[in-house]
Order: sequence, then C-alpha cells, then structure tokens
Amino acid sequence: MELRHLRYFVAVAEAGSITKAAQRLGIQQPPLGQQIRLLEAELNVQLFERAPKRVMLSNAGKQFLGDARQILASADEAVARVRRFERGEQGLLTVGFTSSASMHVLAPRILGAFSRAYPLARIDVEERETYELILGLRRRKLDAAFMRFAPRDLPELASLQLLDEDMVLAVPRGHPMARKPRQPVTLAMLTDADFVLYRRPDGIGIYDWLMAAFASRGFAPRVTHEVHRLMASINIVAAGAGVSFVPASMQTLHQEAVVYRPLARDTLPRLPLYLIHRTDQDLMLVKNFIAVAASVRPPDAPAA
Repeated sequence: MELRHLRYFVAVAEAGSITKAAQRLGIQQPPLGQQIRLLEAELNVQLFERAPKRVMLSNAGKQFLGDARQILASADEAVARVRRFERGEQGLLTVGFTSSASMHVLAPRILGAFSRAYPLARIDVEERETYELILGLRRRKLDAAFMRFAPRDLPELASLQLLDEDMVLAVPRGHPMARKPRQPVTLAMLTDADFVLYRRPDGIGIYDWLMAAFASRGFAPRVTHEVHRLMASINIVAAGAGVSFVPASMQTLHQEAVVYRPLARDTLPRLPLYLIHRTDQDLMLVKNFIAVAASVRPPDAPAA
C-alpha cells in the first residue's frame, strides 16, 4: 500500500463518485477504479458499496477513512517539516556563551532577532568557559559560540567579529579612586593599586589578553586576587578588596558598591566579541543564524 492509494481512496470517498474523483485527481477513471480495487484486495476489505453512477463507503470504509486522512496529514506535515529544516527554518540550534559575552546586550539582541525571523527554530543556550566552547564546537556539540577570542590555530573554526568595546576600571565605592568617577584613568595612576584579575588556568581568556597589553606598555600590576570567573572579580571589587578591569558592558553590575571609571585613550586596546562557528558548517539553520548575527551587529564592526 502506498500513499497514493490512500489519496485515491480519500478522493473517491469525498467525491462519492469514481468519475468525479478522477477529474479532481487529473487521472483517467479506469486506472483509478483499478487502484481502488487493488487497495481493497490488499486490505482484504470492501471499502465501497457500488451503485450505478455512485459509490458509497461501507462500514469498514468509514472506519478506514479517518485513519487514511490522519496518515496523509502526517505525511504532508513530515514533508513540510523536512523542507523547513532544509531551508534552515526549523530545528535545534545550540549556542554557547562565555560569561562576559552573555552580559553584552548584542548577544540577546541577536538571539531575539533570530527567533523573530525563524519562530519554528528552537535555541538551546549554554554558558561555558572559552576552552569548553572551543571543545564543544570541535566535537559538534555546539553550533556557534559567542566568545571574546577567535582561535587562530584551529582551521576548522571560523569567526565573525561582532564588535569591540572599551574596558573600564571597577573600583570599590569607598576607594579613593572612586571620588572622581568620570575622570579617565591611566596605568600610571594604578601603580600602587591592588588588582583582582580573572584567570582561567586551563584556557585562554581576558587575563592573557590583559597581561599582553600590560607588557607592551611596561606596566606590572600588583595582583592580590585571581578568580576563575569574571563575575567573581566584580564581586570581590564590590567587597572592597581591590580594583579590576572589566568590559564596559558589565558596568551595570553592583552599582551600589562599585564605581566604574573610564580609561584614558589607548590605555588598553578594545576588547572584541566574536561569533565562532565551524568552517565546514552545512546546516542551513546555523548559516541563517550567522547571517542574522551579521545583519544585527553594528555597521562599523571591525573585520574579523
């Protein structure tokens, strides 16, 4: 039994006539009648009671009609679903974030724009450390990841730079450096400051980026606290234990206890935000997500 046999059966049942059903289906009457008889023979059930110029469903035919319609509807939906998947309109998208990337307003803006453009797609979001995101992409457990750094030595991964942003200095509200919150800070002003820095011992991160920037400027910070999460560095600053450099997008946190001071021009380079994905990506769903991200990023975003 094939789907076309069910379609023929439903057409004849609804038309009440093989002639009318053949006209609706665009086929000849004799082949249609033959296909109905073959279906009845395969089922070993009489589906129609035949009369001159019309046919009527038998009791068995009435029972079979509902099932036939359901099977055809399921088949049609399966075809529509796979076509939507092929066009990248439906499916599951798994996106990773580092903690600092998740705090930037652009990340939820991209997710929102994608959800509006492709409402049938499902998004699974995971927050991980940088090395975990890279591993997830390489093992195909993640489709894309928002990260602060673009892997340069992994040819299977590609990057789209979404933007770059300023760093700011987080200072405890009771600290002497909190008295002039709008005055830009230079590294020379921080020689005697106690620093709280974010560091991942098992992967690249903002710490490495900061230390490279410090070295190029001849600055050696006095680090009194090292933490494994960027949020923890702000918490320690809020407790009054030191100062820390954080992305400007995080300066909405702990404003009751932390003052965020701008940096003087060229004190530190701007911190990038990337969308990382595989170079051999073949899912249209992921390609559509990358395209949405590219369309949402600021028009003056730097080239990757």
